[in-house]
Amino acid sequence: MGNKNVTAHDVEYIEIYTNDQHRTTDYFVTKWGFREQARSRTDELDSVLLRRNGIRLVVTSGPGAAEHLAVHGDGIADIAFSCLNPAAVLAGALAAGGRALTATGSDVPVVSGFGAVRHTLVRRCPGEEHEFPAGRPWTPAVAEQGPIDDAPQLRLLDHIAVCLEAGTLHDTVRYYIDGFGFERFFSEYVAVGDQAMDSIVVRSPSTGITFTILEPDPTKKPGQIDEYLQRNGGAGVQHLAFLVDEIVPAVLEYESRGIEFLQTPGTYYDALAERITDLDDTIPDLRKTNVLADRDEWGFLLQLFSRSPFERRTLFFELIQRHGAQSFGSSNIRALYEAVERAREEVA
Repeated sequence: MGNKNVTAHDVEYIEIYTNDQHRTTDYFVTKWGFREQARSRTDELDSVLLRRNGIRLVVTSGPGAAEHLAVHGDGIADIAFSCLNPAAVLAGALAAGGRALTATGSDVPVVSGFGAVRHTLVRRCPGEEHEFPAGRPWTPAVAEQGPIDDAPQLRLLDHIAVCLEAGTLHDTVRYYIDGFGFERFFSEYVAVGDQAMDSIVVRSPSTGITFTILEPDPTKKPGQIDEYLQRNGGAGVQHLAFLVDEIVPAVLEYESRGIEFLQTPGTYYDALAERITDLDDTIPDLRKTNVLADRDEWGFLLQLFSRSPFERRTLFFELIQRHGAQSFGSSNIRALYEAVERAREEVA
């Protein structure tokens, strides 16, 4: 497992840069059930700290975010890592080819990640309470009155999906293994018609950080990864996956709160029983809510993706329910593609 002092063990928080802080904050609070913890305002950055269980988001706008927003649009700028020894993790990342991005006078190390995404390295032991992100003056929110939000529980951040330019996947994976102590967990080449992508999953030894990293196959026709890279102005976070206990009621509740999810062709469900056995009684509910299903050697999973709430349609979100499965639903890409083709043939 390696030396715990030189590995990152958890996602401390995720910082989202946005052109409209009020609208983005309202999206997470009223639709996903996050609660405001604190606010911070400086000449450069105006930030709101949100929390849902162990998932913490910092929603930021201001002059200090303007350059990033101009190039990439609304999206994730920082994935902060919890570390037992941030200085040791920084040294490892620099030795693996990372760049130090720590601001002058700051005692909190920051290092480059992929694309324009950085990693702030925070000293926190597993199980310790979170503190406010360092380096900013935070004002705690006034405690909310009344009942706690009844939105379905988001148990934890299941994984972070990353899109890279073609030809950079293996170097990026090596960087996270050598620089942050991550381990290679899963890999798969996914071909869908004339398009294809390569994927590798890396995660921290604690399993508190999981990256699903994707790159397009440049020998094939451009597809969804290429479109993301164009809209995002390069590599970045494509989606955040939230783990839930029961996805069907969660989808129904979140839809009633205004979350828009992707629609699934009916032909997908016509073939689902053939792909995954023992789902017969569940398929009507999955069809009603557009939920996808996949199986691996450990079990099966259910998942559904939201539409992006942002203008460039880059960052979006996923709900995932696991029944033993440890993979990430890559077969659904192929199954959805085939279902759409069947639907087209029926219309023709």
